[in-house]
This record gives sequence, C-alpha cells and structure tokens, in this order.
Amino acid sequence: MSEANPSSSPSASPPPANEAQAAQDLTIFVQSLLQQMQTRFSTMSNAIIGRIDEMGSRIDDLEKSIAELMTQAGIEEEADKKQGGATPAAAATAAQ
Repeated sequence: MSEANPSSSPSASPPPANEAQAAQDLTIFVQSLLQQMQTRFSTMSNAIIGRIDEMGSRIDDLEKSIAELMTQAGIEEEADKKQGGATPAAAATAAQ
C-alpha cells in the first residue's frame, strides 16, 4: 500500500460526473449570457446609429432653414436700402 497509484492522484483522475456537469452548465450559462449581451449591444448600437442619423437630418434641415432666413434677410436688407434711398430727405435732395 505504500505504492502510489498514478490513477488515484487528484490531478490524473477525471473529475466526478457532477463536477463535469457543473462545468458544462457554467459554460452554457456563460455562452448564453454573452449571446444576450451581444444581442443587447447590437440593438443599442443600431438605436444609437439611428438617433445619430436622425440628428444629422435635423441639422441639415436647420442649416437649410438658416440659409433661407439669411437669404430672406438679405433681400429685406436690400429692399430697405432701396427704400432708404427714397426717404423724404433723399427725395428732396434728388429733386434739387
């Protein structure tokens, strides 16, 4: 009995069935959890990209509106300048 049996050492013996099943269950659980995380990450990424695209289109619309307002303001300024040149004082000076 003083001989050491290599198959009875803890490192050489296969794990008991319940430990192997527990390890397999843990592996399946971790894989499932990682899959869920990946799905949620993908969903969130798509939502964020959608919101960024929406904000980009809103910014484009805002830039167009600002350009239109600037154009209208420029036209109004030119109209004011033309009308300003026809003020009573200017008309009196031009009539002399």
